[in-house]
Amino acid sequence: MASSEKNLSDYTNKNVKDISESKFAIVVSEWNEEVTEALYQGAFETLVGHGATKSNIIRKNVPGSFELSLAAQWMAQEEGIDAVICIGCVVQGETKHFDFICDAVAHGITNVSLKYNKPVIFGVLTPNTQKQALDRAGGKYGNKGDEAAITAIKMLGF
Repeated sequence: MASSEKNLSDYTNKNVKDISESKFAIVVSEWNEEVTEALYQGAFETLVGHGATKSNIIRKNVPGSFELSLAAQWMAQEEGIDAVICIGCVVQGETKHFDFICDAVAHGITNVSLKYNKPVIFGVLTPNTQKQALDRAGGKYGNKGDEAAITAIKMLGF
């Protein structure tokens, strides 16, 4: 979690493996595009910065965060895909919709990871406000996309 004590883009290189031959899928929610595009860029740049080739990073878009689980499953079932990174943002609203979506997405992504026995990373922001989202999408708390990508890399080195 990002806070004044922890920046999402700060991490150690412990357990970071050679990913030059690894293939990644990044599934990106189109909802809240300003935030999800910044998260995607963070994830993409982190993967490339750690040795992934651009041709081994596949991007797929989905309408919203709820659709991340199914798209992640479609990508995880591909034999050549080593890890899937799910990027989304659900901002708290006035109704319980937020709770249902966040719960479903978290469980769905976890289930896909367990079903296919490969890293499927939860890079979904669940902030109270748009400002909090932007602070975690390249703002003062770093970029959750960076964190999602390094999590995928570290899980491949487990």
